[in-house]
Amino acid sequence: MAQVLEFKLPDLGEGLTEAEIVRWLVAVGDVVAIDQPVVEVETAKAMVEVPCPYGGVVTARYGEEGTELPVGAPLLTVAVGASEPAPEPESTPVADGGSGETSGNVLVGYGTGAPAARRRRVRPATAVVTAPVETPVAVAEAVPDRAGPVPVISPLVRRLARQNGLDLRALDGSGRDGLILRCDVELAIERMEQAVQAPPAPAPTTAPAATGAVTERVPLRGVRGAVADKLSRSRREIPEATCWVDADATELMAARTAANAAGGPKISLIALLARICTAALARFPELNSTVDMEAREIVRLRDVHLGFAAQTERGLVVPVVRDAQDRSAESLSAEFARLTEAGRTGTLTPGDLTGGTFTLNNYGVFGVDGSTPIINHPEAAMLGIGRIVAKPWVHDGELAIRQVVQLSLTFDHRVCDGGTAGGFLRYVADCVEQPAVLLRTL
Repeated sequence: MAQVLEFKLPDLGEGLTEAEIVRWLVAVGDVVAIDQPVVEVETAKAMVEVPCPYGGVVTARYGEEGTELPVGAPLLTVAVGASEPAPEPESTPVADGGSGETSGNVLVGYGTGAPAARRRRVRPATAVVTAPVETPVAVAEAVPDRAGPVPVISPLVRRLARQNGLDLRALDGSGRDGLILRCDVELAIERMEQAVQAPPAPAPTTAPAATGAVTERVPLRGVRGAVADKLSRSRREIPEATCWVDADATELMAARTAANAAGGPKISLIALLARICTAALARFPELNSTVDMEAREIVRLRDVHLGFAAQTERGLVVPVVRDAQDRSAESLSAEFARLTEAGRTGTLTPGDLTGGTFTLNNYGVFGVDGSTPIINHPEAAMLGIGRIVAKPWVHDGELAIRQVVQLSLTFDHRVCDGGTAGGFLRYVADCVEQPAVLLRTL
């Protein structure tokens, strides 16, 4: 007799309390092996393939692609010891335990403890079964304020409405008991598009100004949602200030060219700037800190875990180079390259994206000179690097064309005053202009 075991969304670590189902890797009726990946989920930090600790036949999946689930919610059930698909159990499946074939592991590198408290409301999990699109196939959000029985709407229909900015409460369903079907939403979308294309009727002079037509609604979730939450919190909590200076980077660029021409591993420009940052933070440790407002303390940190802003197809991410203060320029170059490639391919782990103490932001790659970025909470400062461009510059008392860069420092005014911030930025600029300064102070 097969035993049906329930596999729940595991704790993905780093304080993450929910994940979005991106892609199912198995279907109901499939035979899965122990620790075989069964679903790909997206957290606020990264894309993760979740392996199932049980071996057997998949009897049910909970949640469609695009559904957000809290940690601890059911993902699927597996009939252990079955050679063919088993029916769903009448009683509650055994959760995360019991006898049967299991690895004891859930996700390598992550815990399996009790779920953390949810930060926000999450749509309930739904058992996915095979059915026509027009049929209400799953328990989903009910649309309130409707007369008669509360209709249950397919998640596919709700997603289609959400993507096109439609309020389901304003629609009349053509299904049984007023159920809203996909054809109802598609008809409403068509009417909305026709209304947008039609010439507007003259409005009365006393009518209020009309709002623009909605073309798209983009959910704030996953990486985009995490960025929005973090930046909003930073702007609310941190009294930030910015100072900047122009620096002659000609000698730094020449030193890099000479080092790379000598053979050996290539050194990237951002690695040199990172090396300068760690030296500056050693002289001005106030900026490698965080603020504990509950204890009313400034917490200065020993190690420099250097984050760097990287633009990817999934949005802005900030990978972290661990223990940057102990790395050479060659080691920093290799680690920057590894993390950049992982960001490009979407394989950054939650551990790669958390724990930073200071951020280096090279917005010069976008062809701009300066910026006043928002601090990456809960850090205390961020160094911005503009583009390096040929400009007229007074050098050795004469006008010359030099490679000039704008450096900017955004800092938490709670951890230091302008004198410290200015001293840090001036030291960075001196190292950029005269790389020998860095060698003298190491």
